[in-house]
Amino acid sequence: MSHLQHASVDPQLAAPARLGTWLVRKGYLTQEQLEAALALQKSEGQGRLLGEILIDTGLCTEEQVVEGLALEYGLPFARLEARSFDPKVVDVLPREYIERNLVLPLFLVRKTLTVAVAEPSNLFLLEEVRSLTNLEVQIVVATARDIRRLITSLPNSKVFVIDDIIDGGDTAQVTLIEDAAEDIGDMEEIAGQSPVIRLVNYIIYTAVKEGASDIHIEPAERCLRVRHRIDGRLYKALEVPLHLNAAVTSRIKIMAGLDISERRLPQDGRIHVMLDGRKIDLRCSTFPMHRGEKTVIRVLDTRSVSLNLQELGFAEDILAALRAAIEAPNGIVLVTGPTGSGKSTTLYAALNALASMENNICTVEDPIEYHLPLINQSQVQERIGLTFSKSLRTLLRQDPDVIMVGEIRDEETARTAIQAALTGHLVMSTLHTNDACSTVTRLIHMGIEPYLISAALNLVLSQRLVRRICSKCRQPYDPPRNLRRAVERAGFEFSEFYRGAGCRKCRNTGYSGRIGLHEVLVLDDELRDYIVSDPSLGGIRRMALARGMVTLHVDGFRKVREGITTIEEVLQVAGTLQARDDVLSGAGP
Repeated sequence: MSHLQHASVDPQLAAPARLGTWLVRKGYLTQEQLEAALALQKSEGQGRLLGEILIDTGLCTEEQVVEGLALEYGLPFARLEARSFDPKVVDVLPREYIERNLVLPLFLVRKTLTVAVAEPSNLFLLEEVRSLTNLEVQIVVATARDIRRLITSLPNSKVFVIDDIIDGGDTAQVTLIEDAAEDIGDMEEIAGQSPVIRLVNYIIYTAVKEGASDIHIEPAERCLRVRHRIDGRLYKALEVPLHLNAAVTSRIKIMAGLDISERRLPQDGRIHVMLDGRKIDLRCSTFPMHRGEKTVIRVLDTRSVSLNLQELGFAEDILAALRAAIEAPNGIVLVTGPTGSGKSTTLYAALNALASMENNICTVEDPIEYHLPLINQSQVQERIGLTFSKSLRTLLRQDPDVIMVGEIRDEETARTAIQAALTGHLVMSTLHTNDACSTVTRLIHMGIEPYLISAALNLVLSQRLVRRICSKCRQPYDPPRNLRRAVERAGFEFSEFYRGAGCRKCRNTGYSGRIGLHEVLVLDDELRDYIVSDPSLGGIRRMALARGMVTLHVDGFRKVREGITTIEEVLQVAGTLQARDDVLSGAGP
């Protein structure tokens, strides 16, 4: 125990006390501050713990709160140091379990394992650790920050803690590396030095904080340019000396477990980082360019993505149709649209709505973007022959109720999905088509007979993403005459139009966040019969419109009328080519 510095406990406080009372007695908190925090906890009514409120409001440090919790639960509190644990003992627990639960084995003495935990309130953790190790277990309490820091020092750790961030563009730290090193040994050494690590951490940190979906790190003519994709648009975030490209790329490759010696071929990998106490997944892709390797990192942050159907911007009539389709006992539900239109998010939200102990929900994805509770998720492995179609056929022997296939790419997958739907399963998937009606003709072109499509398909949802008007700087304005005419031709009349004036919150763009535009094709009996008799795109579209299908641009104009987005956004992503041509030319009706 020489490397564990136990917190000293005041003899007068030896008896267990409630957290707030103990913090006041220790002088970490005043009675007035405690009462204010308790009042805030009561007013929120969301079950937030007192310790969380004290830390979030800055009244107490994490260490002070955890020290108090340890005393409240009658457990020792420890300040962990670099050599607080025996590295040989760590392997008694699976590495994934350690990283997921923030439980760190420290040492083993006479069949008794001492572990550090961050949440002493987790009553089941002790029994889990005993079951996994077959050892007697005693617990000490440490801060989550200390435990994460030591986990990152473990050999082959796949979790990186981003807490040492460059402050305000500290370029002096970056310029410590004077010369580009070409040989692999030097490159690995440079990538492990503090300035490069801090630079990569800063790049990831700022992207997550700004809500970026992608990070582009690309060698330009005179610098290494970093851009963030925010709300579907790329913005310049940072420029650093070009000679750092190889070191930055090598650092990212090390984090992703890629081969730093291979610079001629593209590579793909995955990185798990901890930021603000939560795990964030990063998908990393490198590609050789003329001036060096370009790296693109996809940020998968569950906190920035809502997986609740009610919060995805569906109009009430479209949401009702979608809910009815996903609650059906069998059939196919397809979500269509181009890459980056939110298809996966919609499917995840639909699965989330169905998740329960009564349903066996299975997925086949490439790759798995978000891990959902109560859902059995699997990933395609093309290199070993585990394709979408093969995985789907195997899943049918797993007694599924609902199956989600990441994408229908070929006839074999489409045919297997239709057979699954016709044999009593609900199947959900995505397809790349321009609108809902062309989904039917795309399946026909894949080789699927119209009568099978008619029998299995329940609903097609086509969607696009448009930028929301910034709520902080939204204001009414008078649009140009040609835009007014475009709205009138669509059959809408607005009393007021809105746009964002531009502010710090929206980076002076007038937009903040995105919302979906949706077009839904519901197959009823008449439309099913029509598909069998006349499977042409024009005929299906006319029939669907006659039966009340809401198109993308109509849903978009509804959101313009509600002040959610602008006419320009709707015309950009959902307007017809003719409508856009009219607007650009200024032609009238």
